Amino acid sequence: MGFYLEDFVVGRVDISPGRTVTETDVVQYSWVSGDTNPMHTDAEYANASPIGERIAHGTLGMSIATGLSARLGYMDGTAIAAIGVYDWEFKAPIRINDTVRLRATILEARATSKPDRGVVSRRMELLNQRDEVVQVGVMKTMVRTRAFFERG
Repeated sequence: MGFYLEDFVVGRVDISPGRTVTETDVVQYSWVSGDTNPMHTDAEYANASPIGERIAHGTLGMSIATGLSARLGYMDGTAIAAIGVYDWEFKAPIRINDTVRLRATILEARATSKPDRGVVSRRMELLNQRDEVVQVGVMKTMVRTRAFFERG
């Protein structure tokens, strides 16, 4: 079971395991999302671009960040819903075969007007294998409180 609202400590930092972004990831995401921009799908086009090679979609990086967050385990069975993503920035490209990991920092854990739930805000930094921040932003998630568990 994951953490309840009361278990989150502001300032806590967690680092996820790594995940290598493959060509298969990029191709499948192109078709699932409908984003077939040649920077993702055409090697010749991308090789002639300022980046010089195909890259992963920015929103694929965001999706991977949420998956890596799930691997941290602290919201397993206690998350109710994602509330929003704020100030998300794409700082650098994610290249095919980059290995990324997530650094998640708890910014806020606050109660809501309903006693069985609260909101956790986290700064999410997606890092590549060189420890460069490739994406960063804030994600807010509604989570259960201990009152929900005790009521159960």
